[in-house]
Amino acid sequence: MDDFNDDTAPLLQGSVESWVQTKVDEWREFYDTNYDAKHNEYYRLWRGIWSSDDKTRDSERSRIVSPALLQAVESNVAEVEEATFGRGRFFDISDDHMDEDNEDAAHLRKMLDEEFKKNKIRQSVGEVLLNAAVYGTGIAEVVIEQKKYLAPATEEIMEGTMRAVGVKVTDKTCVSLKPVQPHNFLIDPVAKDVKSALGCAIDSFVSLHQVQQLQEEGVYRDVYVGKASDDLDLEPDDELSQQPDGKVRLTKYYGLVPRDLLELASEDEGIEGIEIESIDTEDEDEEASTSYYVEAIVVLGNGKLLKAEANPYMMEDRPVVAFSWDVVPNRFWGMGVCEKGYNSQKALDTELRARIDALALTVHPMLAMDSTRMPRGSKPEIKAGKLLLTNGDPREVLHPFNFGNVDQITFAQAASLQQMVQQATGSVDGNAQAAQGGGVTAAGTSMSMGGVIKRQKRTLVNFQECFLIPFVEMAAYRYMQFEPDMFPAADFIFAATSSLGIIAREYEVTQLVQLLQTTGQDNPIYPMLIEAVIDNMNISNREQLTAAMTKAQEPNPEQQEAQKANEQAQMAFLQSQTSALSAQAAESNSRAEKIAIEGRSIPVELETARIKAVSTTVDVDEKKFKKHMELAKLALDEKALGLRADAENTKRGTY
Repeated sequence: MDDFNDDTAPLLQGSVESWVQTKVDEWREFYDTNYDAKHNEYYRLWRGIWSSDDKTRDSERSRIVSPALLQAVESNVAEVEEATFGRGRFFDISDDHMDEDNEDAAHLRKMLDEEFKKNKIRQSVGEVLLNAAVYGTGIAEVVIEQKKYLAPATEEIMEGTMRAVGVKVTDKTCVSLKPVQPHNFLIDPVAKDVKSALGCAIDSFVSLHQVQQLQEEGVYRDVYVGKASDDLDLEPDDELSQQPDGKVRLTKYYGLVPRDLLELASEDEGIEGIEIESIDTEDEDEEASTSYYVEAIVVLGNGKLLKAEANPYMMEDRPVVAFSWDVVPNRFWGMGVCEKGYNSQKALDTELRARIDALALTVHPMLAMDSTRMPRGSKPEIKAGKLLLTNGDPREVLHPFNFGNVDQITFAQAASLQQMVQQATGSVDGNAQAAQGGGVTAAGTSMSMGGVIKRQKRTLVNFQECFLIPFVEMAAYRYMQFEPDMFPAADFIFAATSSLGIIAREYEVTQLVQLLQTTGQDNPIYPMLIEAVIDNMNISNREQLTAAMTKAQEPNPEQQEAQKANEQAQMAFLQSQTSALSAQAAESNSRAEKIAIEGRSIPVELETARIKAVSTTVDVDEKKFKKHMELAKLALDEKALGLRADAENTKRGTY
């Protein structure tokens, strides 16, 4: 067999606890050599703890540690937390496409949401995010616990009246999330993730009574574990190096172990419940059932075997989830916020300590004193209000050394270094340097904020795909297995519902407000913009406002009927006004035509009078005159007949 060689042969002749302990010791050595010192340094700078290693010169006296990394860690963690939990439910479940009602998925989603609230999953996830930002990798153990829920037992004494008659105790299986410090987590050095590793282990100190309680419940083997040795590798803080006497070094191994060693452990009468073939599957062939390794759980207490069993979970998954804040290619351990800003933080601390030391010399300068001119027995100390006796002029006895003022350029240098920390960690944009000179434009700020949001989205994707979704899926399967009556067993699809974080939402709200200022209220998209602004705001009654606005936009039937009736009344009024105006216009036209006809008849009468006047003054032949008069009369008669005919036609056309 390829996995079996001469180096492992002696181990196979031993026990499963020796095999696990050997692997754990090898992984511990690898971690201590490559990562332990770095992680301790990141932890110390995040906490703001000074160390003698920070001194850059022997004369350095200041011990200040800048809170730049602390601010960067808090800002980034808060952004991811808001993106995850800012909208309430942080996960979603969908059923297969054949289930149109999706009732099973809705029930499971509701039940999981209630269980996560009871077990404070949000608080645990927040601690995991904090560890990831500080150390580069966030790790948590999915723990199954049997909890007792107490509730008052009541009985009805009267109609509608109840009284307490005792306490009702309910035993229930709960799935909780336990954050794991990187110092306490060991993994196969060549692994890229938990699933592909040979195995992983959680190595930490626990109280003795916790082990004894699990032994009484039958979870652990009843053996004497003894006293744990002092090991400072399990504690990141030197201040907590002194451990109480009642402690046990508990090592929980999750992964593959040689099948022969696990079977050998099962022959021990003190170990119960070890079943190599605990999970039966129809597709499992004989070759797989007789494989060299078997997925198992092994627990050691101070090196003594407390538990050894084949993986009891129905999906045979390891109860550990982990993600990297930023991925380092081909490495399990990622890069966090502290590592990104480490060099700039160290330079900033050096600058600040040097300035503080210089300010101390400026404010409290050194003094030179002529000891021969001081009275015997006097103490050469300087303090406010002290009286010094000198032999001679005091100005000749005491002489201060003036070092001048601190150069103002040091303040600019410190600001620049702090800005470098922010650039490296992504807590603010890299163009912030121009803000000191007022050279930042709205477009530049928008582009810079977009860059920050993109960097945070990358971390959010790592968190969702590598930690959040696997945990929700693992918790769902645990409840399906151990609480089948309450949780339906089916093949569901799990997804995260994380959205924009704090910075991204504020940035989007700013853009929406700018768009609102250029859009009129009568524009159809104006209500949509208002709704988008409310949806991105961090207010408690956001949902109520959105619902009220949606309802306000819906048409009201009563208002629609009233508006329709009003429009009809206005239309009838306009029609009546139009008819009246038309009648008035026709009457006015008739009057105008009459006046025009009368105006045209005036010249005919004037022409007759003129002819009569001419006839009385012109001396002509009487016959000839009569002939002209008859012709003129005929012409006038014809013209008068034509005018009367036009008037009649006009009158008939009007009425």
